Amino acid sequence: MTYISHSEEETLSFGYRLGKQCKSGTVISLRGSLGAGKTVLVKGLARALGITEPIVSPTFTLIQQYEGTLPLYHMDLYRIGSAEEFEMIGGEELLYSNGVAIVEWSEKIAEMLPDTTLFVDIDIMPNEDRVITLQGADI
Repeated sequence: MTYISHSEEETLSFGYRLGKQCKSGTVISLRGSLGAGKTVLVKGLARALGITEPIVSPTFTLIQQYEGTLPLYHMDLYRIGSAEEFEMIGGEELLYSNGVAIVEWSEKIAEMLPDTTLFVDIDIMPNEDRVITLQGADI
């Protein structure tokens, strides 16, 4: 499935609609370049889960956890060197939790991702629109 977002508000809305479809155990691989709108999409998804606290990119903390109707685990693996390092910080257990796990830079742990992972790619077009593509598991 492909969706075109013309604004930050539309990306937020897309995230909200995606969040409404999430259930316990949902894992989302979120891929896109810097400034593509990954955190904006997560903000919309978090809103759908009833999370009211500010959503921040976990680039330096690696994992941000939020409590809503389902727990949300937002992971940014940019600074992770290997799948083993991800295991050492307890990340793998979050992939198989009772919450929703969103993983940026998931290619670093590709072999650990559940078969049911939903892949969301955000690409920036020359006119600044975003092309959001969903592949993988049906939610």
